[in-house]
This record gives sequence, C-alpha cells and structure tokens, in this order.
Amino acid sequence: MAIGERIRFIRNLRGMTQKFLGLQVGFSERTADIRMAQYESGSRTPKADLVAQLADVLSVSTEALDVPNIDSYTGLMHTLFALEDLYGLKIDRLDGELYIRINRQNGSTFAKMTGLLAPWEEMAQKYRNGEITREEYDAWRYNYPKSEAERNEEMLKNLKEENNG
Repeated sequence: MAIGERIRFIRNLRGMTQKFLGLQVGFSERTADIRMAQYESGSRTPKADLVAQLADVLSVSTEALDVPNIDSYTGLMHTLFALEDLYGLKIDRLDGELYIRINRQNGSTFAKMTGLLAPWEEMAQKYRNGEITREEYDAWRYNYPKSEAERNEEMLKNLKEENNG
C-alpha cells in the first residue's frame, strides 16, 4: 500500500476529512482538502517533515504511513499490519506457537488469499519432504507468478480435456 493510501486509510479510520487533516498540518483553508487529495491519490508525495506532521495528527508512527521497509523489524511489523488491514490477516496462537492466519469472515478475500497461498504451502511441503530441492523451491518462488500462471493454464487445459473426454 502506497503512502497516500495509508494516509487515506488511517484518516478514514480516525473519522477525519481531508480538509480537517490538511488544516491540522498547516495548509490554508483554501488548499487543505486539495493538497490532501493530491497526497492520497499519489499525484504528490509528502516529504519527511510532512509525513512526521501527518503521523502526529493521526496519532500513528511515521512507519505506519510510509511504504514499509522490510529490511528492518519495525518495517516488517508495519508490513504485517498493512496486510491485516488490506487482506484480513490475523495473528493468533495455537499450542503456544504464534502464527498468521487468513480471516475466514473476509469472504472473497479469504477465497482469493487461500488460492494464492495454497500453492506456496504445497511447494514448501514438497521441499520439506525432500520431493524437490532448495534450488527448485527457490526457482518456483522467484518466478512467481509466472510459474503459477503456467500451472493454472495447465490445470484449465486438464479440466477441459476431462470434460471433453
């Protein structure tokens, strides 16, 4: 999620209008909503000092607004939080272990995410079972979604053959 989308998401979560948020960070009455609309649409990118002001007004950390940087643990956590917001991922505990799950109540998002994650789990299982090498597993991951698209084409072809046969 880009910074503008994060600003809009958190602004809406806080029940603020674009104009109100713009005024709070010091834009004029005449331009406050226009400027915020530009940032939220991605036609303008806020500089670091404005991101800090927005974060302060929205009562969040700057990392919650910025495009997450997964090269740090804090960035990774904010990436996971964004995935929770966007795709309904949930953190849970089972038998003393933490895990991330897909929220079944998210309907079509749940179905789509399950469809995307199931092939990953299948390939990871094959690797863990020694059915494929690390190189084969990595080749699958680093060529995704190309390899997934090819696989879906093959599945459709097989289904058509079964239905015609």
